[in-house]
Amino acid sequence: MPNGKKIVAGFDVGGAHLKVARVENGRVVAAASVAMPLWQGLDRLEAALHETASLYAGSDLNAFTMTGELADIFPSRDEGVATLLDRISFHFPGGEKLIYAGRSGFVGVNRAASLPADVASANWHATAALVARLKGDALFVDMGSTTTDIILVRDGTVASQGYTDAERLSTGELVYTGFTRTFLFGVASSAPVRGQMTPLMNEYFASIADAHRILGVLDEADDKHASADGRAKTVAGSTARLARMVGRDAGDLSLREWRDIAAWFSEQQLRLVHDAAFRVAGALPDDAPIAAAGTGRWQIKRLAARMERRFIDLADIIPAGDSVRGEASNAGPATAIALLAGAVS
Repeated sequence: MPNGKKIVAGFDVGGAHLKVARVENGRVVAAASVAMPLWQGLDRLEAALHETASLYAGSDLNAFTMTGELADIFPSRDEGVATLLDRISFHFPGGEKLIYAGRSGFVGVNRAASLPADVASANWHATAALVARLKGDALFVDMGSTTTDIILVRDGTVASQGYTDAERLSTGELVYTGFTRTFLFGVASSAPVRGQMTPLMNEYFASIADAHRILGVLDEADDKHASADGRAKTVAGSTARLARMVGRDAGDLSLREWRDIAAWFSEQQLRLVHDAAFRVAGALPDDAPIAAAGTGRWQIKRLAARMERRFIDLADIIPAGDSVRGEASNAGPATAIALLAGAVS
């Protein structure tokens, strides 16, 4: 992929995380995701930018996408976009800056302010556009901490039916379930306990990260927020939290039984994603793969097997050093923004 800038930094300004990728001479050389609970205040953005400063030091171009406008510190999406653009301008007063406006492409900050509907939550479009450029035909699935994007790419273009969050929720292209932050009652209303379907307590006692930790498929580096009870992120801690969901204590069942219950929740999540992916895939050619990004790639690999399609990790198809491929895929939108912006600038 040609690159007009030597050093490009890509930023995905989310509501729960800031993701940053650094591209040098057309290759990803570093990427990171850091916790950024934006709902607690804009100072969280400043702290996250400070924490990731080494990734954009000396950059020739900084490019941005966002979903943070959804944070409830903003009264509306439009005001969220405007505020985040202001913060970007304040923190990066000099140098070249581009904002990704999805269907409107890359624009300057001033132009972006007049396109809030295009700028808002356009990060999925950036990663899908990169996959389209690299693979031509694919079902692109990005499962992050909170949401899953399911996007059809055909003939090298993004072929989504919807664009806004509201539109994509109705088409199945946006599923509000993720690999770590999703509440367990967001994927099921009951769980099997010793052969009896037990209604869940409708409390935030545990998250899907607890289920995946018990199953041994969670990379602890990907779970960047506190547990539901603020206690240890261990199998024992997750088992205690899971037990509360069904009105029990951890000692009431064996570890094998708790693992089965954890597997139940992960399966329910997979079914939600599978149902949506089945709708979105439509007439995708039989030989087209599922291209995956995000921290939930383990779950997407299971989806690909269920849909009898080849699985391709974004980490394996982007220009990047081997040591950073995994983190670059986790930070997919930031990676895509940096690569795409460098190619067009």
